[in-house]
Amino acid sequence: MPDPTILGEFEQFVLLAILRLGDKAYGVTILAEITECTGREPSPGALYTTLDRLEDKGLLTARMGESTALRGGRAKRYFRVSGSGVKAVAYAQNCYQSLMKGLELPGVADA
Repeated sequence: MPDPTILGEFEQFVLLAILRLGDKAYGVTILAEITECTGREPSPGALYTTLDRLEDKGLLTARMGESTALRGGRAKRYFRVSGSGVKAVAYAQNCYQSLMKGLELPGVADA
């Protein structure tokens, strides 16, 4: 069995946001989902760099939507998490859960 793909925190945020958004996952909606769920406001540059890296790793796929006049004739680039991406984010989350199991964090009621 090959070693699991190790993901950074922001890579996990991006993959989880895409999974949450389904067919509506493109740059602006991914940024909004991350901000809404985490309170962080990542820059578009950080997002697109991460999207490209995840695509290069085979953890997501991209497709171009229709161009629109509202966007100056530019098309949206939509993203979908691949099977490998789902496995990688599930592995990372399982690792976090294993580390947290039975742990009591001082000053935190529901960890």
